[in-house]
Parts: sequence; structure tokens; C-alpha cells
Amino acid sequence: MNFIINNLDKIVALGLLFSMSLYLRILLQIMGQAWIKTIAHTATLVVLPILTYVITSVIAGNIALSLGMIGALSIVRFRNPVRSPLELSVYFCAITMGITAAVSLSWLVILVSSVTIVSIGLYAANFLAKAVTGKPFFIASFSEGNALSTLQVVAKEEVNVLDIDDSLTSKIISEHEVSYALASANFKRLKEIADSIALEKSIISIQLNR
Repeated sequence: MNFIINNLDKIVALGLLFSMSLYLRILLQIMGQAWIKTIAHTATLVVLPILTYVITSVIAGNIALSLGMIGALSIVRFRNPVRSPLELSVYFCAITMGITAAVSLSWLVILVSSVTIVSIGLYAANFLAKAVTGKPFFIASFSEGNALSTLQVVAKEEVNVLDIDDSLTSKIISEHEVSYALASANFKRLKEIADSIALEKSIISIQLNR
């Protein structure tokens, strides 16, 4: 019992980090980011802020330990390419959440609130632009910085073949159509998908980029 009382602030911080990580995960899914649905991305988004919080709390005020941690982390290399700038921003936000929680919980709330406002604002702007002009304000792009082929499909209704495909990166449902974005290093695979759905009556447009 004394342990809980003495470490109540840390327990509260960990609980807030866990809750807000799940909240961001749900927010990303609502915005049509299909990549966040995988167990690997979800677990990373939840665990990363907690790990950062623990590391920041442990090395706080200890210069020698801080330098040792920098040296240890400098040898870590991530070879997997980032699919989009948004994915990079999400993970950077997760790290910042952990650091912020170790400094001040009020700053953590401000950070998550700011991210929420910006995300909803961009989503609303895209929705309004599409409702007024018939065209989205933003276009889906998942090949920036990567040698990936992309497939963008607009359909009148949901396409089951695309929903279950592993290369699905984004799915946006609007009032009159459903927009899909797929990205893969295997151009042949994307072409096969495009050919298989080309004759379906619900398909409005198909754009395949190499």
C-alpha cells in the first residue's frame, strides 16, 4: 500500500499515457489510416510512450547515465522504411508524450489536445472541400521517400478484395464513395489487384503508379 501511495504520480502518468495512446489509435482509425489497425503498430503506439517515460524518469538529473543512454541508443538502426510522413509524425508524437509526461502531466494533456484539434481540423477541411467542390483538399500519397508502387481506387461502395489486402494503407468513406490507397514494393501484385476489380460496376476510378 505504501508503494502505491509513494508512487501514485507515476501510476497516474502511466495510466494517462496508456489511455491517450489508445485514444490516438482510435482517432487515426477514424481518419481512415488502415495501417494503424495491425497489432504491431498498435502495440508500438501504446508501448513507445511508456518506455520513453520510464527512460526519461530514470535518467533525469543523472548526466553520466544520460550520456550512456545516448551512446546505447546511437547503435540502434531501423531498416524498415517509413510508409508516410504521418506514420513518422505519429511515432515522434508518441515519444514526445512519454518525455512530456515525465516533465508535466499538464503539458501531456495540452499536447494530445493540440494533436486532436489539428487532426479534426484537417479532416473537416478535407470533408468540406470534397462536399463543396467534389474534390478532396488533400490527396493520398504513400510513396514519399520510398520505392513503393501505389494503387488508388475510388468506388461507389466498399470493395471486399481491397478491405482484406495486406497492402491497404488508407480507406476513406464519404457519403457517395469510398477511396482506397494501397502501397507495395510489388508492382505486379498491385496490377493484379487493379485488373481483378477493373470490371466491377462499383468502381469509379483506378490509378496505378509505379
